[in-house]
Amino acid sequence: MGRPRLLADAGIDVPGVLSAALTEAAAQGRTAIAVAWDGEARAVLEVADAVKDTSAEAVERLRALGLTPILLTGDNRAVADSVARAVGIDEVRAEVLPEEKAHVIERLQAEGHAVAMVGDGVNDAAALATADLGLAMGTGTDAAIEASDLTLVRGDLKVAADAIRLARRTLATIRGNLFWAFGYNVAALPLAAFGLLSPMIAGAAMAFSSVFVVTNSLRLRSFT
Repeated sequence: MGRPRLLADAGIDVPGVLSAALTEAAAQGRTAIAVAWDGEARAVLEVADAVKDTSAEAVERLRALGLTPILLTGDNRAVADSVARAVGIDEVRAEVLPEEKAHVIERLQAEGHAVAMVGDGVNDAAALATADLGLAMGTGTDAAIEASDLTLVRGDLKVAADAIRLARRTLATIRGNLFWAFGYNVAALPLAAFGLLSPMIAGAAMAFSSVFVVTNSLRLRSFT
C-alpha cells in the first residue's frame, strides 16, 4: 500500500480503471494510495488533509518577518499545489522522499540560505535535524520532536512565527544589555583611573547597571 511508484517498483501493474481513479484523485487535490495484495493492484484509497483556518494567516506572518515559505512534501504535485494556493505559498517541492527533504535543505544551505524547517511526522525527522533551525509541532511524532531544536506546544503554524519573533526580540534585548553594560565600563574606567570617580559612586553605578539589565530583560514578559 503506497504511491503508485511503490507498486511499480514491486513489479505490479495498475489496471486502467485504477489508473483513472488515481488521476482523478490527483486532479481534485487528494492524495491517492494504491493498494495491492497477492501480486495484483486492487484498490485506490483517497485521502485529503483539511487546511487549518489559521494556516494562511501564519504564512502571511512568516512573510512579514522577511522569510520565504516553501512547501516541502511527499504528496503528489496536484495536492501540494492545491494546499499551497490555499495558504498563499508560491514555491512548492512535491513528491520528495524523506531523505530527499534533507537534500533539499542542504542545497538551500549551500546557496547561502539559513533554513528553518517546521514538521510533525516521522518523514520530517531527517530534514528537521539537517535544518539550521528545526521546529517540531508538539502534536507531532516523537521522532520529529527528538530531531528538532525547538518544540512548539500547540499544533498551530502561527506559533512558529511567534517563536521566531520572540527569538529576535530576545537577541535584540541581549545586544542592548551588552551595549549598556560595556558602555558603563568604558565610560567609568577612565574616570576611575584618573581618580575622578569615588568608590561609592562606582559601586552605585555598577548596581544600577545590573538593575537596568534585569529590568530591560523583564520587558520580554510582556511579549505577545
